[in-house]
Amino acid sequence: MEGIRAEVVLEEPAGCPVAAASSGTDERLTEVTWTGYGNGTVTEQVAARSEPDIDGASAVFDYGDRTVYEFERDQADPCACEFVEQTAGPVTEVYSRDGALHLTMHVADVERLRAVIAGLREEYGPVSVEYLVRSRDDDGQEPAIVPVDLARLTDRQQEVLATAHEMGYFAYPRKANAGEVASALDIEPSTFAEHLAAAQSKILSSLVARA
Repeated sequence: MEGIRAEVVLEEPAGCPVAAASSGTDERLTEVTWTGYGNGTVTEQVAARSEPDIDGASAVFDYGDRTVYEFERDQADPCACEFVEQTAGPVTEVYSRDGALHLTMHVADVERLRAVIAGLREEYGPVSVEYLVRSRDDDGQEPAIVPVDLARLTDRQQEVLATAHEMGYFAYPRKANAGEVASALDIEPSTFAEHLAAAQSKILSSLVARA
């Protein structure tokens, strides 16, 4: 089987209260879950070390090193997580850091992944792929590493990727945010996001070309 596990990152997901709460802080908001009761609202929970700046958030459980907070939002304005559920299936993991929303999902094939990413970009802005893992093959062996042809990238796209990597944009925890990398490149954050998305899209195509 093909099968893909991917983590996609929405750099600036409009209308996401969890992403907004993580922006401008060193807080990593984790264990994001949600449910709807059919009454026009969605109840959402998120774990954090300190109380997040989310309207109506209240503590419901204390782990000691982190607390789970709960809040409600309008179901009429679905978030990116719900969009993925509606177009691809369940979201495996959700967390937010530096104003970006990280979503992990499993999809059957690359065509479905591409469709989800395209839909997310149209609805919520710049999207990048943090990592992508293919299923084991039918013999239970790990899939072969697929080489990436950097010649497919423009000079500017290669520069953007190299600078982002050198500054720790892809590190965990992240050492530089999109604004800092954009400043180092002397471009606007939106331009950085566009170059990064284009480069990652080409790399993604290379990775799955032999799937």
